[in-house]
Amino acid sequence: MKVSGRILAFAGILVSLLPIKAEPLTEQLRKTIVYDDIAISRDGAWVAWVQGTAGTESAWVHVASTAPGSIGIPVRPPADNGNIDSDPAWSPDSKTLVFVSMGKDRSSSRLSTVTWNGSRTPISTNISGYLARPRWSHDGRRIAFLFIEGNSGGGPLMAAPTRTGLIDTEIHNQRIAVLDVTTGTFRQTSSPNLDVYDFDWSPDDQSFVATAAPGPGDNNWWVAQLYIMRLASGEATSIYKPSYQLAIPRWSPDGNSIAFIEGLMSDEGFHGGDLFTISATGGPVVNRTKGRKSSISSLIWMTPDRCLLTEVVGGDSAISELQLSSNEVRTLWRGGEAMHAYGNFPNFAVSTNGTFSATVRSGFQNPPEIWVGSVGQWHQLTSLNQSQTASWGTAESLEWSNGGFNVQGWLLPPREVRAGTRYPLIVEVHGGPSGVAQPEWPAKFPLDAIFASQGYYVLFPNPRGSYGQGEDFTRANVRDFGAGDLSDVLAGIDAAIAKFPIDPDRIGITGWSYGGYATMWAVTQTHRFRAAVAGAGIANWQSYYGQNLIDQWMIPFFGASVYDYPAIYAKSSPINFIKSVQTPTLVVVGEQDAECPAPQSFEFWHALRTLKVPTELVVYPGEGHMFMNPTNRVDCDDRCLDWFNKYLK
Repeated sequence: MKVSGRILAFAGILVSLLPIKAEPLTEQLRKTIVYDDIAISRDGAWVAWVQGTAGTESAWVHVASTAPGSIGIPVRPPADNGNIDSDPAWSPDSKTLVFVSMGKDRSSSRLSTVTWNGSRTPISTNISGYLARPRWSHDGRRIAFLFIEGNSGGGPLMAAPTRTGLIDTEIHNQRIAVLDVTTGTFRQTSSPNLDVYDFDWSPDDQSFVATAAPGPGDNNWWVAQLYIMRLASGEATSIYKPSYQLAIPRWSPDGNSIAFIEGLMSDEGFHGGDLFTISATGGPVVNRTKGRKSSISSLIWMTPDRCLLTEVVGGDSAISELQLSSNEVRTLWRGGEAMHAYGNFPNFAVSTNGTFSATVRSGFQNPPEIWVGSVGQWHQLTSLNQSQTASWGTAESLEWSNGGFNVQGWLLPPREVRAGTRYPLIVEVHGGPSGVAQPEWPAKFPLDAIFASQGYYVLFPNPRGSYGQGEDFTRANVRDFGAGDLSDVLAGIDAAIAKFPIDPDRIGITGWSYGGYATMWAVTQTHRFRAAVAGAGIANWQSYYGQNLIDQWMIPFFGASVYDYPAIYAKSSPINFIKSVQTPTLVVVGEQDAECPAPQSFEFWHALRTLKVPTELVVYPGEGHMFMNPTNRVDCDDRCLDWFNKYLK
């Protein structure tokens, strides 16, 4: 069956028919060296990271001295290509590095170690399954890690497996496993009935603090509780049931307290909220950052009375110091970059005493490089991207007021702006909704830079529901999806037009995930947009509730399930206003998306086609919520650019 003239459905496989266009800028950005999972040794003498290129899937661990002029040394043999390394962690004596290495077939992973002089020795174990987040015990004799036995993992961003037969009869919980470094033997220590999302060793190495919930794991992160888990017995005791979501549980150095982030979060790994502490034996919690106009994204205990925080502040990142005795927060550094220590794509680490740190610095104008030194006083360590130059203009932070809120966003202009000329604008709405748009070099996601290089202004709004202005702002779109946040976006467009030479008759909108929903919603509510591209969107909250594999995330945002409160879901569903659409809309999605399933895109596209609104649907075979195949990413970018060029130029 032919679908929209752009994709072919045959034997259940969806295959693209269009040739791939190799745009010079795309090819340039795909060559960007990217650095992930940065880790600094406890003495601050060594730094490790995972290095690859933006246009390939392979990546491997590198190690370098933190001294000026040092060069990163790959710990993988040159011929050992195709693997993906992740999660490097230094031993307490700063002499040994452990990391996870996944094979070329992506079906198995193993733990490997590297000594300080660069030799590489796999630990001999019979481990078979998914491994993540190795962490050394304080005595250096054991390594704990997250483990799914005989199964793959990776979370809901990855392609969902085919579901046939009797569904959900087997649940493979992610557990804490502990490896004895001397003998190479390991055992699973946490309860088989709980899926563990994150954990930390107690200072005496006898227990763990963890965020966990009964499986299935991808869904129940949103209802995780804080547990103490005993190493010897595996006994798990819940010490706190939160009102919202938990992230990054960490034990104080003296063993008396536990700190964690709690807030309204829509995605595991993209954290934001307030910092709380609780006694290690349980009891009342204390909000240490209540009312602060920021979102805490990660925390690191320095002393029993001092924590280092990374924060989202407006559209910036900040590194701050919290004194627990007074709850005073002192900002050490702030800048227009994305910086955090834990979660997805961590790019900041600090030594045990807090005097030395390592970070990957990147912005709209600056390609990523590793910097080391005291916080805010870093010196550049790597320079592998010095040939990369921006083909777009200098981004500006833009602020505006709407509905009683101060709203912030970023505006990326074309490289050259000629006097007397007005330019088209594309609005890029971030995912989440609990997320934030921050400056970064467009290597992995180059489309917005491509827009700007082609003569577009690009607006990245952070409307209500975003991180960066405190929990009240993040929670301001609860039970109000599409109303206040769209109003904020439209007000941001007005602010951009008032300040920059933007043609009000040539405005487009796009986004992925919640941004894809926001795009679908926007074209049903206003005729202001002349073109739209909805990526992995949500057309119908009511049907979506029963289709996606992570429905627990919806309860805090809608107040109840769709079966208890269908009206609140219906009022924010684009499909219920579909007959208002006039905007030509391209719809793209991954075939095996677990977070925003492809039927949502089919439903929206089918309605537009029935109503004779210009539309196309492209479904990428084998892809999940985050596209892994570089060829598919390039093809998707090309189609989006073609669509906007057709209707906005």
